[in-house]
Amino acid sequence: MAETLQKKLGLPEVFCIATGAMISSGIFILPGLAFAYAGPAVVISYFIAGLACIPTVLSMAELTSAMPKAGGDYFYITRGFGPFVGTIAGFASWFALSFKSAWALIGMGIYLSLFTPFPMKWIAVDLCLFFVFLNIAGVKEASKFQVALVTGLIGIMVLYVIKGISHIDTTVLTPFFPRGHLAMFSTASFVFVAYGGLTKIVAMAEEIEKPERNLLMGMITSLAVTTVLYVLIVLVTVGVVDHEILKGTLMPISKGAEVFSGGVFQKAIGVAAAFAFLTTANAGIMSASRYLLGMSRDGHAASVFQKIAPHFKTPYVAILATGLFMTGAILALKLEILVKIGSVIFLLLYIFANATVILFRQSRITNYRPSFRSPLYPFLQIAGILITGFLLLEVATGILFLTMLFLFASGVFYKYTIRKKVIRDSALEYILKNLIRVDRELTAMDVSTELQEIVISRDNIEADDYYHKLKKEHWSKIIEKSRVLDLDEKVKMESLFRRVAESLSKTIPMDKTSLFKKFMEREQTSSTIVEKGIAIPHLIIEGENLLEVLFVRAKSGAVFPNENIVHTAIVIVSSSDQRQTHLKLLAYLVSMIESPNFSNDWLLEPKKEELTEKIIRFISKKIPARIKV
Repeated sequence: MAETLQKKLGLPEVFCIATGAMISSGIFILPGLAFAYAGPAVVISYFIAGLACIPTVLSMAELTSAMPKAGGDYFYITRGFGPFVGTIAGFASWFALSFKSAWALIGMGIYLSLFTPFPMKWIAVDLCLFFVFLNIAGVKEASKFQVALVTGLIGIMVLYVIKGISHIDTTVLTPFFPRGHLAMFSTASFVFVAYGGLTKIVAMAEEIEKPERNLLMGMITSLAVTTVLYVLIVLVTVGVVDHEILKGTLMPISKGAEVFSGGVFQKAIGVAAAFAFLTTANAGIMSASRYLLGMSRDGHAASVFQKIAPHFKTPYVAILATGLFMTGAILALKLEILVKIGSVIFLLLYIFANATVILFRQSRITNYRPSFRSPLYPFLQIAGILITGFLLLEVATGILFLTMLFLFASGVFYKYTIRKKVIRDSALEYILKNLIRVDRELTAMDVSTELQEIVISRDNIEADDYYHKLKKEHWSKIIEKSRVLDLDEKVKMESLFRRVAESLSKTIPMDKTSLFKKFMEREQTSSTIVEKGIAIPHLIIEGENLLEVLFVRAKSGAVFPNENIVHTAIVIVSSSDQRQTHLKLLAYLVSMIESPNFSNDWLLEPKKEELTEKIIRFISKKIPARIKV
């Protein structure tokens, strides 16, 4: 098993890494250029761009709560769409983040070259080396530095708003839409890059304490604070700077400070800009290196990138490789076009993140168990795809072409170096299998089993061997005391659950009405159908030493949502103290159902004694050896 990273990042660090990855040239350079497109309505453009991030933030939070692993969106896109798309997404994310971070360091080098005799590029290289060694020294150390920088940055930006808001000349804000309402939306796609780094914190999910809570709260808080700051800063800048000057300047915030506070505060804005470039670079190196780590673990990149520094517990080879790549980019490449390509890649990854949620929900993989579920599914995800797709339409054709060329090159690399080495199924394969009803042998890397292992690791369930510590006799007793409920007539799902609740209430200290409601709520949250005709409804309830298994056989069928017909339901109800056994039994049953040559008749035909004997025999002999943690 690959060595895991230490969980050292709390909510403040998550907030500051996400915020620092965003605030950079998008606010310190872009407002003047954006004003030339939309006029005063650029204020709303920044607000619209912030709103457009919400669906993706919620989708990524759900996916990361189910799969809190290094590599973030690469990891779950690979499990959703398969290794081909995943490889392209991983390399694309690494390249895009590296280029953006290198660009931020060049911006910092330009700023410092005004005060020192050293060339701009060599200043940027020195800063890159500093951040490389800071990140190798420990994620906690790098995040502390990030917190200090972001705190200072936000403080100066808030002060800019407080000092400048009273100097706004409202007369210059009319007409508010000099180029029409559509210009406001097209400009939103132009300034969307200002929010580009927000979700890259998901690449560090493995190092975040309580990622299901801290990641969601950190990203939402970061997006809210940054959006409000952007809108207010742009409003102040548009309201105080002469519009002819604003259209042509690359230092709009500095010009605003000069108008209402003179030279001293103008220098403070220069310090804030420096902080912004540094936080973007630091966050970029932290996140980008985790893509190499995640890809290496999957066999999509060289195994050397998995190496963890024994003392610092950081992926030092991945960090060094990222730093060297950035150094080469700073010295040898024209980064402006590459950064624009990176922005398009971020938009494409946003589309894939929303689509991946839909894939996992529709795949009915039982072990997909996110701690947080995105609300308004699937409408929010569809909205995220459409919004991001609209923003892509506003991108220049030349940049889109170069992006497609880059993605094509990544695909060629996958075909000739990775395809034959990595065999992995995906949520997409599960959906296709359900549609065309073909038998599928379990691959070397089965996504359902992998997700089950992640749940056990995420929830701190005792890591043991399924064979040696839980004896055959233990499972035999559980299965032997199970009951079978046969339904002769065709029923609706509600009727099935009422009969189930009535049967279980005789041995479980919960009334049948409450049990029925819990089963219905569970099914509304996510479907428990794991194969055509087979469902595994399962609940964890209050109590002690409870574990009940009920086989429900409806030969005429039970009608579940979307006209799905279920003939067999394996119902598991346990108390929280039996959670380990509950999850392991669930994994066994899913593996049994997904094993080659299994059919529903395997459960429907035999008598009760024969049924339990078959299942006990499978559990003791047929569980794949890889189902271990």
